[in-house]
Amino acid sequence: MQNAALINLKSKVADIALTRAVGRVIAADGHTLKVAGLEEDVSLGDRLRLVRQDGTTLMGEVLCLGPDGVTMLPDEAPVRVALADRVVSCGRARIAPDPGWIGRVIDPFGTPMDGRTLQKGTSSVDILNEPPAAVSRKPLGQRLDTGFHLFNTMLPIVQGQRVGIFAGSGVGKSRLLADLVRGMEADVIVMALVGERGREINDFTQTVLGEAGMARTVVVAASADAAPTSRMRCPMTAMRIAEYFRDAGKHVLLFVDSITRFAEAQREVAVSAGEFPSLRGFPPSTPMQITKLAERAGPGPNGCGDITAIFSVLVAASDMNEPVADMLRGVLDGHFVLDRKLADQGQFPAVDVLQSVSRSLPDAANPTENTLISKARSLVAVYNGSSALVQSGLYSEGADPELDQAVLFRKEFNEFCVSRAAGGIGASFERLRFCLRRCGALKD
Repeated sequence: MQNAALINLKSKVADIALTRAVGRVIAADGHTLKVAGLEEDVSLGDRLRLVRQDGTTLMGEVLCLGPDGVTMLPDEAPVRVALADRVVSCGRARIAPDPGWIGRVIDPFGTPMDGRTLQKGTSSVDILNEPPAAVSRKPLGQRLDTGFHLFNTMLPIVQGQRVGIFAGSGVGKSRLLADLVRGMEADVIVMALVGERGREINDFTQTVLGEAGMARTVVVAASADAAPTSRMRCPMTAMRIAEYFRDAGKHVLLFVDSITRFAEAQREVAVSAGEFPSLRGFPPSTPMQITKLAERAGPGPNGCGDITAIFSVLVAASDMNEPVADMLRGVLDGHFVLDRKLADQGQFPAVDVLQSVSRSLPDAANPTENTLISKARSLVAVYNGSSALVQSGLYSEGADPELDQAVLFRKEFNEFCVSRAAGGIGASFERLRFCLRRCGALKD
């Protein structure tokens, strides 16, 4: 039986091209380059390597094709580029996922970022992939223990579900993602860090996840200063890795932080290619890119595992109707909205329960549990509808029995929302039942 080192060597040898097409720079327009001589040898998305006159190189990607040449979008500012500089075609940028990638930090091109050798799998794949056929997909699976009473009960996440966390900056989105990474059940976790500050990538992997979290996690990272093509590839590479483990029968948890930065990178690439930004600054291709990425997650075909996906959305000015939030909300199986007012009051996670929804309900809970959830949401809605009266002292206790219950329940519910679940999903529902009993909304 061949050992891993020999398989890795064969994979590297197979990736070596016998010939490479060569072109020349004929024009530079802003941040794009025009290259002649490659028109018949490259396709959209292929990688290119430009060799400057001093011997240094500049990587880039095929952005546009034309009869008089191809347009190259460099990964960096095209400084010191001269006419007639050689440009070599590197073909498609493919990855070769392997179980040995678990516990590692890689870039969107499958290159290790931690300075250690990364073992490649036996076959290379393109990061672009079609979602499983709709009729072949399994139904959503069982509820997952998230480690939070709130998400175990009123906002459940089930195996194969796709949910979004919508929040403004500084509201606790990344912290909530980190807690879910540590607390949720899965065989493998794949984390895409898109456009994060370089310091935060290291902090997230070493401090937030730690050794225990990294032991089952593959991190794909593209820092904020990376090229837009790299930031755009980051969640696609993470999705392809998740699909690799899904096809091996694993239950995969996929976290993407954030879809907003993915959309911004896609906008940069699309506008450079000549698309007109029409939808509040985003080009027409953005909704399709977001939808296709989300559709690749979810329940797998029969005989495969599932990808449970959690996408974070950085909502500008807390506007839930801004373009990226609106695009993604329509294709997900639930959305959790974090509220800045609750965060300012010290509540974590700062989830606005009435604006949030999990479309796995009511099927994810039994009739008794659904009754508890419905009663709790009703009391939260009653309190919110009269909160101004209560907080200003204009409401007198006893004037409205239901509002009296809602006021009492609110105190219990606030603690319930921030409490961690120690005894699993069953214990979370017992805690919710206790809160309803304390306010008199539920009789023994």
